[in-house]
Amino acid sequence: MKRSLKPMFALLLCLTTMSVSAQKKENKYILVIHGGAGTITRANMSAEKEVAYRAALTLALQKGYDALKAGKTSLDAVEAAIHVMEDSPLFNAGKGAVFTHDGRNEMDASLMDGKTLMAGAVAGVTTIKNPISAARAVMEKSEHVMMVGPGAEAFAKQAGLEIVDPSYFYTKERWDGLQKAIKEDSTKAVLDHGSKKSMKLGTINKDYKFGTVGAVALDQAGNLAAGTSTGGMTNKKYGRVGDSPIIGAGTYANNETAGISCTGWGEFYIRNVVAHDISAMMEYKQLSVADAAKAVLDKVGKMGGDGGLIALDKKGHVTMPFNTEGMYRGTVTADGKIEVLIYK
Repeated sequence: MKRSLKPMFALLLCLTTMSVSAQKKENKYILVIHGGAGTITRANMSAEKEVAYRAALTLALQKGYDALKAGKTSLDAVEAAIHVMEDSPLFNAGKGAVFTHDGRNEMDASLMDGKTLMAGAVAGVTTIKNPISAARAVMEKSEHVMMVGPGAEAFAKQAGLEIVDPSYFYTKERWDGLQKAIKEDSTKAVLDHGSKKSMKLGTINKDYKFGTVGAVALDQAGNLAAGTSTGGMTNKKYGRVGDSPIIGAGTYANNETAGISCTGWGEFYIRNVVAHDISAMMEYKQLSVADAAKAVLDKVGKMGGDGGLIALDKKGHVTMPFNTEGMYRGTVTADGKIEVLIYK
């Protein structure tokens, strides 16, 4: 009797193993995106706007997924997904970029290849329609990693990228946001002067709704790539640049660990070298991508910073932690299942 049960038991074990393996394969993530973190709650979100955000995030995921399924690289998928969000006025990147104190739209972006550790970035650009493509051009068509301002724009034009008039980036919502921020700054300046408090020069107003966009992809060859694009912080002054274009702070990718894209209060992400720190913790301490991301974001929180990040490891495990009220985010698995999330 025992002999007859052995083959049956072996068959059952084999079927169970196959089922678990199939489930694991089905749950392998190949693309993750974010559209910014901040005070995003159901209470301050209209039904119409939520539908619009979900549609834009879904389209970004679909475009990136289509690229991956067609056998294109993770770099292609990241660029395709970010293009969708840069072209939407909903996010603080490209078309929806916020205004500086001087009434300009100054954008930053970066891209990194996890296979080669090559990277490219641009900062303070005002005429490049899709800054993420400029970051890729810097990586692939120059010997440099970062270019800024007019020089980056001249290079992008020479590289054949689409150049637009700065007026293209104007949106009434962002302009109104600047006027509100300037008014808040003026009020705070008067109060601080009255109480004889010292004031730091620069950005007084903290933008409570971060809209930086980012994407991380894992392609069929097993290569990771990560990219981030932003309009920075409302009412920023003196050419301020945040973490988004800084490799290791706002963006990082390494095939041996993970791809990471961050969103939040950039100064804290720079000081904590967030994106690289996650990779380093995975490499040196053998932490999972989720544990490493949580540990690093906890450091940001303890310093007083807020925001979130997305990370995807070489095995297709994803994590999307944040310490704000919400974060626009989404994933797609190898079988094409798309999930979009906004609130906690």
